[in-house]
Amino acid sequence: MSGAAVLVNGAPGEQVSVHDRGFQYGDGVFETLAVARGAPLLWERHLARLREGAARLGIAPPAEATLREEAARLCAGKARAVLKIVVTRGVSGRGYAPMDEAAPTRVVGIAPWPDYPAHNAQAGVALRFCRARLARQALLAGVKHLNRLEQVLARAEWRDEYAEGLMLDDADRVIEGTMSNVFVVKAGGLRSPDVSRCGVAGIMRGVVLERAQRLGLDCRVAELRRADILDAEEVFLTNSLIGLWPVRRLEDAEYAPGPVTRRIQEAIRDVCCHGED
Repeated sequence: MSGAAVLVNGAPGEQVSVHDRGFQYGDGVFETLAVARGAPLLWERHLARLREGAARLGIAPPAEATLREEAARLCAGKARAVLKIVVTRGVSGRGYAPMDEAAPTRVVGIAPWPDYPAHNAQAGVALRFCRARLARQALLAGVKHLNRLEQVLARAEWRDEYAEGLMLDDADRVIEGTMSNVFVVKAGGLRSPDVSRCGVAGIMRGVVLERAQRLGLDCRVAELRRADILDAEEVFLTNSLIGLWPVRRLEDAEYAPGPVTRRIQEAIRDVCCHGED
């Protein structure tokens, strides 16, 4: 990527071994962080999820001090950028069984801020339902692991006519977007899908759930179906880079950024990336 800089196990570079289990099997975890004014936003939350995901996979996470130093080195002087941290199980022999002596591989990279249209956060975006489904697997549910093939297949279903697609599981429950979490407002209450069977427990999703409760909103994790989304009064998407995008259209349903959406948008402003590159 033009403008990117990468550290592989602390050294500048862009290559890992073809025998690395991250390459061979998607055996690893990653985090994507917004960088503003030379610092990664929501660092502690991202680091906690990285540690949790690594623990779930049985991978020793890098030392916090090491990651912090490398992130600081790459983020220095960046007004706005994207930091990505990847941790794999490392190089191992052939076969699925991991070798005890394998040393984890650590990749930390910085890239330019994506060219998101400014009106996405104000006027809202258009969505579609994806045909590709999420498989239920409680062992991996919530984890930001490296196997993103379901999302790759879902995103291949459209070009640029939509900003995002919503993914369902094999029981027709709405779970998340290909790169985001989803919230709906019905009868004044805020709801977000349960990700205990599949999907990613987004960092910004967690922030929204917490701050909505502080605002006194009726906010819950719930099982949601297509009809719950289509019949909602307000719908919005979240992730660490976009912050919050209201949804203006999903299939034949149309929405307007309502009062709950705007309250949440304001409540998370301090942890969203604003300003020029």
